Amino acid sequence: MADLSVKVAGVSFANPLIAASGTFGFGREYGEFYPLSKLGGISCKGITLKRRDGNPPPRIAETPSGILNAVGLQNPGVDVFIREDLPWLKQQNTVVIANIAGNTVEDYCAMAEKLSETDVDMIELNISCPNVKSGGVQFGTSCESVGQITKEVRAHCRKPLIVKLSPNVTDIASIAQAAEAGGADAISMINTLTGMKIDIRTRRPIIRNNTGGLSGAAVFPVAVRMVWQVSNAVSIPIIGMGGITTWEDAVEMMIAGATALQIGTVLFSDPYAPVKIAEGINQFLNDNHIASVTELTGTVIPW
Repeated sequence: MADLSVKVAGVSFANPLIAASGTFGFGREYGEFYPLSKLGGISCKGITLKRRDGNPPPRIAETPSGILNAVGLQNPGVDVFIREDLPWLKQQNTVVIANIAGNTVEDYCAMAEKLSETDVDMIELNISCPNVKSGGVQFGTSCESVGQITKEVRAHCRKPLIVKLSPNVTDIASIAQAAEAGGADAISMINTLTGMKIDIRTRRPIIRNNTGGLSGAAVFPVAVRMVWQVSNAVSIPIIGMGGITTWEDAVEMMIAGATALQIGTVLFSDPYAPVKIAEGINQFLNDNHIASVTELTGTVIPW
């Protein structure tokens, strides 16, 4: 068998397949299908400083080759996560990544401080959230705000820090460079693209929030392009995501520049997708006499 292990910011993963935040909960339901040790890691459902009930329904809608969601970060809060979910997760023999979200810099810093006292393996900073102190503008949409929040959280974070980038920007490479300059140990990308779906009979948006985040196979080419751009702009590792559905997609994303991968929307239609993708990557490596999956990363040959 080929070597599927990878290392991101000093953290070792048995394979590059990570369950993406927001699609895997805290893993308990999927743990009924297979041992979670088959995954390289789990990026947990986004957590906030206090409990959140999320947005009112309807908050999910199907689209061609994807879904729109505006769940609104429904979660029990960081203290409940630390007390009730993390102990179970740490028994699953896989890397545990805590994904944090907030509306103020202070929220993010407080969570980073709390989680740094626990045995989570990494912290993933979801900056696709509105900054209430800046009129609701997302943290992740300007180089200045990305650099600032990364630097602030870095000062409170004693775990490897991943910054999750929004694709809803004009220059993703500059945003990534700002995160790196602010102290990010790794980048994960891409988060969802903003989309909308309207009921032509009622003329109302199908999602109560009007817009939502588009994920699934439809966004895959955009994600590949952005991973490739960022891999040529930063020196820190990239965790690639966005519409990965098959092992071929996974190999393509790694060739574009990703060191590891997050698998998300496909889990809703096939809970076994990460396991199948890992098996497919292994077969591809064996068939092509490639000893390690790390040999794929950043090997695209430009015209």
